[in-house]
Amino acid sequence: RFAEAIPIYREMVKALPDNPGLIMNLGLSLHFTGHFRESIPQFEKVLKLDPKQDAAWFFLGTSYFRLGEPARAVEPLWKAVRAQADNIEAREMLADALLGLERFEQAEGQFKKLTELEPQNAAAWYGLGLCYEGLAGHSFAKIEELAPESGYLFALLAASRSERQRSSSFFFYRKALQQMPNLHGVHTAVAEIYRATGHEDWAAAEEEKERRLPPPDCAVGKLECDFWAGRFRELVEAAPKQGRTAETHYWLSRAYGQLAYKTFNRLEKLPASAQKHELSAQMHRNQGRHLESAREWREALKLQPGNSRFQQELVVSLRQGRDYKSAQPLLEDLIKRQPESAHMNFLMGDTLLNLQQAEEAIPYLNKASHDPMQLVARASLGRAYILTNQAEEAISHLKAALSLDRDGNLHFQLARAYQRTNQRDLAREMLAEYQKIRKSQTEQRRAAEEAVQITAP
Repeated sequence: RFAEAIPIYREMVKALPDNPGLIMNLGLSLHFTGHFRESIPQFEKVLKLDPKQDAAWFFLGTSYFRLGEPARAVEPLWKAVRAQADNIEAREMLADALLGLERFEQAEGQFKKLTELEPQNAAAWYGLGLCYEGLAGHSFAKIEELAPESGYLFALLAASRSERQRSSSFFFYRKALQQMPNLHGVHTAVAEIYRATGHEDWAAAEEEKERRLPPPDCAVGKLECDFWAGRFRELVEAAPKQGRTAETHYWLSRAYGQLAYKTFNRLEKLPASAQKHELSAQMHRNQGRHLESAREWREALKLQPGNSRFQQELVVSLRQGRDYKSAQPLLEDLIKRQPESAHMNFLMGDTLLNLQQAEEAIPYLNKASHDPMQLVARASLGRAYILTNQAEEAISHLKAALSLDRDGNLHFQLARAYQRTNQRDLAREMLAEYQKIRKSQTEQRRAAEEAVQITAP
């Protein structure tokens, strides 16, 4: 009965302000009633009085983590893990905090240790896979920096395309071959695209080209040899000695991609878990199957009811699948828990707007628009004002959000607002800009369609 303990401990701490045990108990009572911000100074006082209080380090880190402040959670959680190496909860939280900060190498070490301590821990395997994906992404970014027009970059871009983007994948593989005709694996990848699109004879021709390539010289191309031999961990360990070149980062990115694949495959073999459904949900989302993704998030929530992150991800999938009606009650629940969240208020307001409830959407969008990071909320708020015949109110919001306009819609809405407020010159100017954007879009789409046609070898 933690809530009842709080006032009693407050009185006791007043009487004995230097007693670390009483201060710790006050902190715990606050922590277990969800008052994380208030519990933090109590744990800090305990540690000032007795820095060896391992539990205080753990709960201090946990409080920051629960408040969504991973950068401040890391140091106390490190200390808790060093003091209690078998504290699974502390290590999981530390790993998640490091992952959230994109400190992938450090997070990998923690998740790897968790998989050793608990081989059936689905969350640990999932986190480890995400670390490998993050490390692959870091290597990709390095190639963009070092060699932005290289065959290495084009090959990775091609491989990143989904099954629904075969034409785009084909385009980038062709660009990679123009730059590096002897890059192993590319002809095979092109052959797979040909075969998937019904061109068996073209696929055979590409596979023959792959067979004719000279084998890699392992004396100078150790990383490539390690990759094709499946020695991915050895490749990662050897890479720093090879120099941070585009070639090194290419093989690193591919090795981390394979380590991620193997890790997620290991996760698939575990008993049913929320993390398995999370993985499936992300895969469906990446393939553009948003309602299938929503189904997996629902399954994850059955195993972890009340998980606010899963609820938010479910909302995202439902909105991407245009099922706004199902998203609305979930958002109502989330916004009760996070009434001041600009992001939650935007999602709620925009969902109501898409349900043709512009009047009801305005208070939420107004609240979200006060956050300077939420320009998208101002765009939706402008639309809501237009739909409720408040053109004058719409203008400032639509103008502020024009930098987000990719299809001309915001320029068109602003032209309508100017027309309704008798600012005809400005309305003509916005309509001209709208037409220019639409024409440019049409030309770009036509050029892209021509560029990515799957053609013969």
